[in-house]
Order: sequence, then C-alpha cells, then structure tokens
Amino acid sequence: MGEDVLVTGGAGFVGSHLVDSLLDDGHAVTVVDNFTTGRNANVASHRGDSDFTAVDADVRSASSLPDVDAIYHLATRASPTDFAEYPVDIALTNSVGTKNLLDHARECDARFLLASTSEVYGDPEVHPQHEEYNGNVDPRGPRACYDEAKRFAETLTVAYGDEYGVETRTARIFNTYGPRMREDDGRVIPTFVSQALAGEDLTVYGDGTQTRSFCYVSDLVAGLRALMETEGLDGDVVNLGNEHEVTINELAERIRSLCDTDSGVTYSDLPEDDPQRRRPDIGRAAKLLDWEPDVRLEDGLARTIDYFRDA
Repeated sequence: MGEDVLVTGGAGFVGSHLVDSLLDDGHAVTVVDNFTTGRNANVASHRGDSDFTAVDADVRSASSLPDVDAIYHLATRASPTDFAEYPVDIALTNSVGTKNLLDHARECDARFLLASTSEVYGDPEVHPQHEEYNGNVDPRGPRACYDEAKRFAETLTVAYGDEYGVETRTARIFNTYGPRMREDDGRVIPTFVSQALAGEDLTVYGDGTQTRSFCYVSDLVAGLRALMETEGLDGDVVNLGNEHEVTINELAERIRSLCDTDSGVTYSDLPEDDPQRRRPDIGRAAKLLDWEPDVRLEDGLARTIDYFRDA
C-alpha cells in the first residue's frame, strides 16, 4: 500500500512528472498549486483518479491541508524572466511558503523534502560545485529574490529539523529540462528549441562560452524520490544534476542540428550575475542514493523537441 504524499507546485514542469511517478507506484497524491506557472494540462489526465487530489491554493496561505506521510516542496517561480517582475512573490513563496509547509510537516509528522537549487552557489568560484561549497551570491542583485530565498529556505529547513525534530532532506537541483517546460520559461533549452522550430535565430547571451550541465527530468524525478525514500538521511543535502558540461554555443549547435533548421545565432549582452560555469559534483548522490543520471543530452533534447513540435 502506498503512502499519502503532498506535492507543492505539482502542476508545474518538474512537479507534474513527479506526480506521475508517485501515482504510477500506487501512492495517493495531493497537489497544491496556485496555477500561476503550473498548468492544468500537466495533471489533467489524473483528474477523476481516486488517488489524486488537486488543491488550488498558494503555499504562503494554504490551510486545512491533509495529513500525509511525505511532503515534496517544489512550489516557486523559477524562471529567470520572473525575477524582475515577481521578486516579492518569489521571496515570500520560498520563505513564508516554506515555513507554512514545514509547520504542516511538523503537525502530521511527515518527512519533508525541500527542492532547493544550484543557484545557492551563485556565480561559483569552485568547480564543480559540491555540497560543502557555500557559494558566491549577491544578496542585492537581480537574481537575489530567488537565490537568497532558496538559501533562507535551506536555513529554515535545517532549523525545523534541529529545533522541532522534523525529518528533512534538501535537494539542490541543477539545470533540468524536458517535456512540459513552458515556451516562455526564459531558460535556455525551451528558448532555443522554440526559436529553432520557428525558424528564428537562436539568441545567445554573452559570447556563448559559459557552461551548463543539463539533467533530463525523468532522471531528476528518480533522484528526488531516492532522496525522499532512502532511510538514514535526516537533515542531509544532496546535489541532483548531470555532470556532463557543455557550452551554450555547443548547445545551440546541437539544437539547430536536431531541429534541422536554417536558424542562425545572434549574440546579446549577458545578464547581470549570470553564472559563468555550472556543473554539479554528484558524488554524494551516487554514494548515498546509488543514483546517477541515465539519459544522454542528445536523447533528452530529441524528446523535448518532439514535445514542443507537437504542442
């Protein structure tokens, strides 16, 4: 018999894939989402399923939540295009919202997993980034509403474990991609794919030599579940991502080739505080969770392109 699980942000990109996986394995899932960035279409196939419940609510004020065995807290705006338009919403979702969910975990004695981010490392001075690195973050910069709010969410999560005995785990999620990303997400893969399929030039910010490491969503979901379900990890923090590092120029060329497009590449100014290098050290995840990503970038990009082509 499965567990009762709460997933905040469960109608979003990553959250909805996690919900699929949990339901497939016989768990009863309650999704809490205010559908500002999450989409009903992502969970529509589950409506009518007796093991699925969707609550249209904001995590900052959500109340009367069901007693559950586990809480995955994924709710937040994570698109770089939202940082300038919704900084207060983002900061409070990751602070007040996190407190609200931690209080609920305390009340119903649920295991709590915080979906943190590689952005806590800022523009890193250590490469690859490991969990002991404390980061290089500008607390007043254009990305601070997200970066610093996630750092505070981690602090609060640790504090609830220390003071109240809430069983917690934290996942630092690196760049993730796949079907159900929004075209207007602002992140590089959906932007490049949308431009290539439309026959438009791909917009590269900076000179394109900055690097990223991209993890396909099914691999990430497997990592999140392993972190939640593995015993003996109370209070731990683990990087989840793919170690394969590519430049943005290389990514643009791969997507142009896979889309079989005549699109060119244009260059624009690099946004302030945009990290130059990003690659996780996933040694801890391999050791503690027996986890590593399986999907090659080429294969994941092909699946993602098919999704956008059919959307």
